[in-house]
This record gives sequence, structure tokens and C-alpha cells, in this order.
Amino acid sequence: MISTNDVRAGMALKLPDGLFQVVEYQHTKPGKGKAFVKMKLKNLDTGSLAERTFRAGENVQDAKIDRREFQYLYRDDMGFHFMDGETFEQMAVPETLVGDAASFLREGMTVQLPIFEGNPIGIDLQAAVELSVTYAEPGVKGDRVSGATKPVTVETGLIVQAPLFIEQGDMIKVDTRTGEYITRVS
Repeated sequence: MISTNDVRAGMALKLPDGLFQVVEYQHTKPGKGKAFVKMKLKNLDTGSLAERTFRAGENVQDAKIDRREFQYLYRDDMGFHFMDGETFEQMAVPETLVGDAASFLREGMTVQLPIFEGNPIGIDLQAAVELSVTYAEPGVKGDRVSGATKPVTVETGLIVQAPLFIEQGDMIKVDTRTGEYITRVS
């Protein structure tokens, strides 16, 4: 148990209605009355956001989340399979927990899995990943307008808007938070 005065953004809390991660934290002392703590919490089971208010100094249970590096192996009807780099133990993560990150996963990639009480609760990707372009419309000579883009398909099946000079076989860097093209990798 920890005091709400000691809670910070990024921490995980085990509350009666589930496991939550603190997104925002604000300690307020009004002119009259007692201080209180307002938190924006993300439910780690459903992904929904909620705002909660606690009395300052109230005790809440913190959740110890272990973040370990895993290597992505493959996907099947049981979910996404990862291997622990230290113990070589394999773990299947359901599709619901992987969510949008599935569009950026390629075999052999290293990711971090947050684990609570022996079970994965999500997936943490790097800010950007390098992916190979599997399909791109060929550029037409003279069609090199500054800032123009075209849809290209990468090895994971994700369609990204990229500049006209990107061709099939190129490696590009994609932002995992927005799904946008960043740069071509040489």
C-alpha cells in the first residue's frame, strides 16, 4: 500500500475495480477544506480512461509490473507468441492485448511485455520500427511534386502514406504511435 501523495504518472495501481495505470496526476489544496488528488487512470484490461478523485494521504495498493524483453516468434489461432530472451520460455499473448501493435510486429523483433502476476497485460513497442515495403505503385517520371504521398504496403500488411520516391523493396521507418512514415532507411 502507498499513499496517494506518493503516486506518480506511469505507476500502476490495483484498485477494487481492476488494474489501472496513472496517466495524469494532480495534487490540489483548495482554500477551504482538505487536499485531494485527482488522477486520470487507464484501465489495463479494457484500455478505457477514467478520472478518479482520492483524499490526500489515502492509501491505495500499488501493482508491481515486471517489464521484460521478449522476441516475437509467430501468430496463430491462440494469439501472438513471444519468447523470453533469458529463459527461452514461450508465452502466448491474446489478440485483444496486442491490439493495434499487431500492425508493426515482424518475426524476430524484440519488444517489452509488461507482466503482472505472471500474466502479460499488454505490449510496449519502440517509438519507431523499420519495415520493408512489399508493394508500392511505381513512380511516374516527372511526378515528383514536393510533399506528395502515395499508399505503400509494408511486410506486416500495414498501409502507410509515403513519399513518391519510395519503391518496393525499400526499408522505411514508421512511427508506432501514429502509423506515419518517418524516413527511408538506407
